[in-house]
Amino acid sequence: MRKPRDYDAEMKALADKARHLKSRKQSQLGELVIATGADALSMEELAGALLSAAAMTDAATKEAWRKSGGTFFRGTRPQPGSIAGNKPGSAATGDGGAQSAAANPGAA
Repeated sequence: MRKPRDYDAEMKALADKARHLKSRKQSQLGELVIATGADALSMEELAGALLSAAAMTDAATKEAWRKSGGTFFRGTRPQPGSIAGNKPGSAATGDGGAQSAAANPGAA
């Protein structure tokens, strides 16, 4: 006869794993803020910038941010002000070749 499954133990293990993953994600986001130098901003400035970025709908600006982020994770930092989207009238023309942070798990 088969051994009955312990659903409570499985649920507890899944909850523990989810808690660990959430904690790791928070830690990595904090490390990212520090690595980018954004820790020099006040909490209000950083929150405002992130809210603005989250509300952004312009695909060209998002593509420029993605390329800049890919460059950052490859270890070469872009020059301040060189990111398309920082200047009025600038647009990104991309080939989509840069890796995203999600595609490069060892980067963070």
